[in-house]
Amino acid sequence: MRDGDVVVIGGGYAGVRLAKRLDETANVTLVDRKEVFFHRIASLRAGVHPEWTVTPFIPYDRLLRNGRMAVGKVVGVDTAERQVVLATGERLPYDVVVIATGADYPEPARFTGTTVEEAAQSFAGHQRNIAAAEHVLVVGGGPSGVELSAEIRLARPDARVTLAHSGPTLLHATGSERAGNRARSWLEAHDVEVRLDSFMSPGNDFGTYRDAHGNVIDADLSFWATGTTPNTFWLRMAGHSDWLNPSGHVRVDRTLRVEGWPDVFAVGDVNDVSELKITPVALAQADLAFHNIRAYLQGSGKHRRQPRFYRPIHRTPLVVPFGAADGVTMVPVPGGETAVLGGRTATMAKAKTLMTPYMRRQLGYTAACPPPRVETAWRRRGGHVEAVSTGSSTVACAPVVTPPYALR
Repeated sequence: MRDGDVVVIGGGYAGVRLAKRLDETANVTLVDRKEVFFHRIASLRAGVHPEWTVTPFIPYDRLLRNGRMAVGKVVGVDTAERQVVLATGERLPYDVVVIATGADYPEPARFTGTTVEEAAQSFAGHQRNIAAAEHVLVVGGGPSGVELSAEIRLARPDARVTLAHSGPTLLHATGSERAGNRARSWLEAHDVEVRLDSFMSPGNDFGTYRDAHGNVIDADLSFWATGTTPNTFWLRMAGHSDWLNPSGHVRVDRTLRVEGWPDVFAVGDVNDVSELKITPVALAQADLAFHNIRAYLQGSGKHRRQPRFYRPIHRTPLVVPFGAADGVTMVPVPGGETAVLGGRTATMAKAKTLMTPYMRRQLGYTAACPPPRVETAWRRRGGHVEAVSTGSSTVACAPVVTPPYALR
């Protein structure tokens, strides 16, 4: 006998993890507006390298053995009737509903549209723009900004690349100055101009950017890796503004329930837990929510489960790739210090495959990608961009044993 009906809204890392775990014990419906899982960890490379264009897309069809995957847009949560309302008018009954809609990321780490074709076209557009650019500006010196700058430099060794960061060191939010220095050394050794203490904003003229000191940078292409926005506007439109804090995150208690609602949970980037918003944290929240949802559904009784409290994670291993063959790995050690490991560890843990085999297995697929296919690259010649064949490639899904901590 199954515990009850659970609707998980959002098929990102936390939503997939939770739905998969609940699939054996409850009637699960996973709802997402996309037709495939978007492996965001591979998206920065997909926005630069044509051979990675389709790598971030993994079908949902093998995720749930007993539950249902519903592709659609959620427009409301009817708490009186305990139903999730889709834009089509369909209503999904629930005993527990989970909000796992994640956050919106800047380009190119974004699934544009609702279909694979639309998202792939967006990646191809970024690839063409990078191939044609003479000067690329990346704003934001966190893990994403460093990783994107490295990918662009390796794809375009002839272009000028600048990374501007508002902080005093790269990767400063990680708390490891040594890792930031390692990243800066790699970038500068590869002729990436690194500007620290440079809070950037668009200039008065097209293609110009100005820092807080009044310095102007001319660049014909820019990417802003400066943070994320929780995907909760739909909750505001549905009349649940009281569930949100001023930044738009869902307010949750220590059991990851929406405050005041024992049958509504929120996990991952979408909630207001104060901690690093990275994938290992989302997975940890999903695991705790799994326990608490089962405890709630099994109700009262002598042997009923007690809910567990979530403890925010402020220190966790983190890998920042510098392309497919280098990077920096940060591992917390006792005493509050962080060990910084070199390129070999980063390559094996994440940089080579960007966790693609691991996530394919989580969704029921083999670690290897589909059969080789002919790829198209974009190169700049004589003032214009032309398409060139690069042959076939499966490098994006080369099998490798990868620990979950390497996820970002």
